[in-house]
Amino acid sequence: MSTWQDAPGYVATREGSDMPTVTVEAERIRDACLFARDEMGFDMCVDVVAADYLGWGHKGVAGYIGTATGRDINAPMSQGFQHQPEVKPKRFSISYHLLALRQGAPRVRLQTWVDDGEAVQSVVSVWPTCDWHEREQFDLMGIPFEGHPNLERLLMPDDWEGHPLRKDYPIGGEPVRFSEEM
Repeated sequence: MSTWQDAPGYVATREGSDMPTVTVEAERIRDACLFARDEMGFDMCVDVVAADYLGWGHKGVAGYIGTATGRDINAPMSQGFQHQPEVKPKRFSISYHLLALRQGAPRVRLQTWVDDGEAVQSVVSVWPTCDWHEREQFDLMGIPFEGHPNLERLLMPDDWEGHPLRKDYPIGGEPVRFSEEM
């Protein structure tokens, strides 16, 4: 029987409280997804989620703690985590949440890392549901998926500038946009 160490581009496995995370090289993500489907029995990709780690692990940032008065994420502090977070390999993580449709089957997070402007292979041909998920991450985070059949904006208007879930997206000051139709 195959194990995750046999997956194309395998980097590491990390056990988590919710599900294990298997990290693979970005260049081999499609091959790793085919392996997950064909060799490991993961029939379904439930979601594709990107996270922006811009500035993660820089000096002075150790974590934040929420209080009844809120938190000031612009002022680094040392509450919460009492150590520096580990430096991430690249700016964006892309996580594919996989599900096997059999009794008692585990869930798994297949993860890869890319930098700004770096494309990752589309896995729409492996799991057709990724059509929507990849377009969403392209629209909101600006991550290009090479080979996607229709990589266009999904949630934001076609003429929208930027990607609103990135950490460097300007906050506030956006003019209110009204439709001319009533």
